Amino acid sequence: MELLIEKIKNEGCVLSSSILKVDSFLNHQIDPHLMLEIGKEFAERFADSGITKILTIESSGIAPAVMAGLHLQVPVVFARKRKSLTLVNDLITASVHSFTKEETNEISISNKYLSENDKVLIIDDFLANGQAALGLIEIAIKAKASVEGIGIVIEKGFQEGGRILRNKGYRVESLAILNSLENGIVSFEKSTERKAELA
Repeated sequence: MELLIEKIKNEGCVLSSSILKVDSFLNHQIDPHLMLEIGKEFAERFADSGITKILTIESSGIAPAVMAGLHLQVPVVFARKRKSLTLVNDLITASVHSFTKEETNEISISNKYLSENDKVLIIDDFLANGQAALGLIEIAIKAKASVEGIGIVIEKGFQEGGRILRNKGYRVESLAILNSLENGIVSFEKSTERKAELA
């Protein structure tokens, strides 16, 4: 996706060989126009999947998920990382380890928002080791919903998450796949840049 790749090239900041900072447009300050286009791209890629719900995790997955929900005209459910006084009963939970924050959280949703009749699209901002996606998959499975696909804004192709999910048989659509962050340089997987050029 050309617009996203240009944003990463122009505004992304490489902090280490495994960390890319994109807080100027994705996970702190949000670029609404970019999110709208990201949502449209996900909606087009999963248009024939019969999606009835989008599932994401707070907080950075919410913006792209909401925009995809807008284009697909389906509700968005986000898993909470923190306990809420209003979300205490009939919870579906899973444990998720965050690579960048180096912490494990129990994520949860109310079981009234996900059911066996739902066809779920999971959306998240980053895919590194796959823990967030696996946690959301676990929640969907516990709700007896079917996972029709996983939409990722930025995949770290040099980490194992994408391989793990694809080897489990899940359809993973990543809008930008990073090949490397070595020496402070963002290198994209060739297929990602080629798709962007053709778009």
